[in-house]
Amino acid sequence: MPKRKEWFGEWFDSPYYHVLYGHRDANEAQFFIDNLTSHLNIQSQDHIMDLACGKGRHSIYLNKKGYDVVGLDLSEQNIDHAKQFENSRLKFRVHDMREPYAEDKFDYVLNLFTSFGYFETKQEHEDAICAVAHALKPGGKFLVDFLNPYTVINHLVEEEVKIIEGIEFHITRDISDDGYILKDIRFEDKSEQHHFQERVKALRRADFLDYFDTAGLTVAELFGDYNLNPYVAERSERMIFIVTT
Repeated sequence: MPKRKEWFGEWFDSPYYHVLYGHRDANEAQFFIDNLTSHLNIQSQDHIMDLACGKGRHSIYLNKKGYDVVGLDLSEQNIDHAKQFENSRLKFRVHDMREPYAEDKFDYVLNLFTSFGYFETKQEHEDAICAVAHALKPGGKFLVDFLNPYTVINHLVEEEVKIIEGIEFHITRDISDDGYILKDIRFEDKSEQHHFQERVKALRRADFLDYFDTAGLTVAELFGDYNLNPYVAERSERMIFIVTT
């Protein structure tokens, strides 16, 4: 029997994922990347991995800023789309972040906009972090941009409806008994009913510190928003780690 596709493999390959999220604020993303590259003082000769790159918008922007970038994503459809933008300093590859990709190759690995916490077990999350550590050069840096679980849980929007491109998305959110933030997405299109569920583990700071320690990585900085202000558990929008080998 073929292995059942994991929720992120199924949902991220769906065209409806891009309908629902295709209107995300590109200006905010570019603002964050500008802040980040300036703060880290990334040089034009540095090699960057964009881990879980989606359709490549961040990789493409980084490359336009003059950087050598490899974008990795599990979704074949995302990578097929992104490959049209490839050049000598921008490549895209289908890859599962739980598996090693390269050894001592990258100066920076970026995992942006909550592209982590998808897996069922602690071991899988550890495997992903260890694969990053394996890919970094000595002295390399890893950035994880994750939601702040405390803020999300305390301000959970339990129900909402979004109408995008004529499709009425009914979205409900909950916290599972095993600590996942659940988002159920239901809608009808062309007389067919659809249901997808997102499951993101509400990883705390302590969870990440444990993963980093297992991989032999050390936290250098922790920010709470895209302005790179300090992280405050009770009110920060994000949890942004900069980690070194």
